[in-house]
Amino acid sequence: MVLTAQDAVDDLYRIAVREAKATSTARLDLLSDFCIQELTRRGLRSVQKEIELPGAGRDKKWDVGWKYDGKFRLGISLKSLLRNLGGTVPNRIDDLIGEVANAQLHSPEIAIGYVMIFNVAEDSFSKKHGMTWFELLESRLNSLAGRRSPSWTTGTVEDFVLVKVDFSQSASILSTSQSFDAFFETLTAQVVARNPNAIRAC
Repeated sequence: MVLTAQDAVDDLYRIAVREAKATSTARLDLLSDFCIQELTRRGLRSVQKEIELPGAGRDKKWDVGWKYDGKFRLGISLKSLLRNLGGTVPNRIDDLIGEVANAQLHSPEIAIGYVMIFNVAEDSFSKKHGMTWFELLESRLNSLAGRRSPSWTTGTVEDFVLVKVDFSQSASILSTSQSFDAFFETLTAQVVARNPNAIRAC
């Protein structure tokens, strides 16, 4: 069966809303499977989920990873921001910078992507920042994305997709910051540029 991003969001909605298990470790499993499917379609074989990604400070579990020649060359982190956004958004931004820097200090050439699903039903205006929490997150992600060789800035990522949903209404995706196709094309292109024989060797 071919998976879609909507399938993954439907599954998150089922677990987090209908079953009231918003913190279930399985809530983003189908999204991991979708990422693996899309990377495989683009020539990356043996993509894995729930990997231990080596870091400068400590190894850390990542949702999706791809290894080539004995070393992880790609990592994708999946996040769902469903409630308590005033506390969650700043924490997620800090977490991103920290976990990304940890991985990059160990492997500067690694390509990293983020997928974040944001429930706007819980959004509100932050007087401190002069914008909503969704707007703040999108702004910070834009400033932290676009990492390219040879300026491999530590703590930034190659690309991201921010997915807007309203789980008070339905599981339908309202919008995405860019298409998933563009996201996976960027990640694959960066992996191949840094590992020219990767596709041929897969």
